[in-house]
Amino acid sequence: MKTKFTIIALFLFAFSFNGFAQKDVSDKSAEAIKEVKSTNNKINKYFSSSYGYAVFPSIGKGGLGVGGAAGNGTVYKGGAIVGDCKMSQVTIGFQAGGQAYSEVIFFQSAEAFNRFTGNKFEFSAQTSAVAVTEGASFDVDYRDGILVFTHAKGGLMAEATIGGQKFKTEMR
Repeated sequence: MKTKFTIIALFLFAFSFNGFAQKDVSDKSAEAIKEVKSTNNKINKYFSSSYGYAVFPSIGKGGLGVGGAAGNGTVYKGGAIVGDCKMSQVTIGFQAGGQAYSEVIFFQSAEAFNRFTGNKFEFSAQTSAVAVTEGASFDVDYRDGILVFTHAKGGLMAEATIGGQKFKTEMR
């Protein structure tokens, strides 16, 4: 039990430290966009038709009973960079392992975009994301003005958890 607590404490410390080191990840975000588009070109319509979007090129996630995730990203409006953002997540439940993934959040309207950039934005346990895979059909709709796509990069994680993601944005 003591070992499990130590591992979880170190893990959460590592993720919280990541939150303090906001880095300019705009180059990595551009690479992530290219990678996501090359995996499935059906996603292109969301990049061209959305009011704006946030790209997290690499989110690290892990847990053992209690878990977390964190990543830095770039905010776009009209295809141009307008800000930087951070994502943090805490989960509890059955979970074991670790993984890395990219995440793209599309905003259908100015209202949804402003909720995100105004730091009043969280995802709850009910939020779902569409996995970007080769050849997958994207017959999906925005939900409350938001559409989320994830792209697995590596790792292995089994989970049945509840939790949420919180975002912090700094406009340039």
